[in-house]
Order: sequence, then structure tokens, then C-alpha cells
Amino acid sequence: MASKAFLIAILVAMVATPSLSTDYMVGDDAGWKVGFNYTSWAQGKTFHVGDTLTFMYQEGLHNVLKVTGPDFQQCVASNTSDALTSGNDVVTLAKPGKKWYICGFGDHCSKGMKLVINVLEAEAPAPTPTPTPTPGSSSATDISPFKSFLWMIAAMAVFKMIPA
Repeated sequence: MASKAFLIAILVAMVATPSLSTDYMVGDDAGWKVGFNYTSWAQGKTFHVGDTLTFMYQEGLHNVLKVTGPDFQQCVASNTSDALTSGNDVVTLAKPGKKWYICGFGDHCSKGMKLVINVLEAEAPAPTPTPTPTPGSSSATDISPFKSFLWMIAAMAVFKMIPA
């Protein structure tokens, strides 16, 4: 039973790809609400293309509107047709640049329900240096991950056949 769990763990580790994106809960535990300082919340955070913002709030009491810089400054929602209203809104940051979000309910924006962030290009993984093989030596890069996986499965099967 333990070897089956180990095998599953190995498979998951090999199949899962590391994600470089970050999921941000806007306002952390406070969520999206009146009276919270979202400027302070965003300070010190670095947002990248591919990251997500989750706006959590009580449905029907608030919304999330992506607006322009001038609309943000004036707390004006010139286009409410794209309002997010589920209470659990996830926004994927698709392009770099400044992004402005407000609540379009009443005077919520002027009471602090607004967020501005700067989105940077997606983080690229650090390149892995490839050593130059010396003549007559073998290079581990000649073996594909699939072949390595098959060798590992074969070794585990042989190990399982050996009596304890």
C-alpha cells in the first residue's frame, strides 16, 4: 500500500508543472470592502502578467469595475456593463501596465474601495545552465524525461519483486 502511495506521489511530482503565477486575495482576510486601504495593501507587492486577483465580498452589496485612470481618480464608472458581481470575482492579469479597479456602488469608491496596481511582464524561469560535455563523456541531457520515468518504473517493479 505504501509503495502505491509512493508511486502516485512520484507520478504527481513528474506530471505537475510548477506555476510561476501568484494568486492575490485583494485585501487579504478583509476582502473587498469599504474603509480598507487598498493602496497600502498593494504596496510592496509585485504583480505580473498571469497573476490573478480575487475580489471577495458579499454579493449584491459591492461590485468590481475595471476603469481608466481618470475614472479611477474621479470615482466614476463610465462603463458598468462589464461589472463583476459574483462576490468571488477572479481577474487574470493578462497584459502589463497600470490597472484600476473600483466599486461602483454609491460612494464606496470615494470611501476607499479602489485599487490601482502596476502589472509587469510575466516572470521567466531562470535558465538552467547546460554543461558542455567533454569528449568521451556522457551527457544526462541525452536521456529524455519520459525514458527516465520508464527506467524508474522498471526499477521500482524489480524492487517490488525482490523478497524482503
